[in-house]
Amino acid sequence: MNLVEPIRDKELIQEIKDNLKKRNKRNYILFLLGINTGIAIADLLKLRVRDVEGWHIIYKRQKTLYKNRPTQRIKMQSPIKKEIRAYIKGKPRDEYLFKSRIGKNKPITRAMAYLILRQAAEEVGLEAIGTHSMRKTWGYFYYKEHNDVADLQEQMGHADPSYTLRYIGIAQEEKDKRRNKVVL
Repeated sequence: MNLVEPIRDKELIQEIKDNLKKRNKRNYILFLLGINTGIAIADLLKLRVRDVEGWHIIYKRQKTLYKNRPTQRIKMQSPIKKEIRAYIKGKPRDEYLFKSRIGKNKPITRAMAYLILRQAAEEVGLEAIGTHSMRKTWGYFYYKEHNDVADLQEQMGHADPSYTLRYIGIAQEEKDKRRNKVVL
């Protein structure tokens, strides 16, 4: 497990959103979808305009436990849908949602997504961040809200609940809390 962490502070999340929104709508939408859907970065980068036209984001997972890769459907919350609707207005249906400036209709690379997030994180003083931080952030807050590891595990496509808890940083957070209570 790498040291990339979820973003646990909602004020920092808002700061990142505000900074990205001012500078680059594409990068803002990438972050917005990443932290509000839990979709893996490989799957986010493959999304096209047609995949987000309705209320559901429709895609096939790149990495999955299932051999036939079932289609995934994730309903967007109203504020997210409003932002998406404005962002895709006038764009061709087959255009990548996170289109690169290089090439005719290519998505940004995973490396570019990483650079976008690193720069945004540095501006608010975050260090342990990467492309998985968006998914981990969504998982962290989902777990905190519902406290249902089995549901979260299934939604994230993980094989084991203990992996899910480690992935979203809950296992380490719990260890830290318990250790803080033992002072000799």
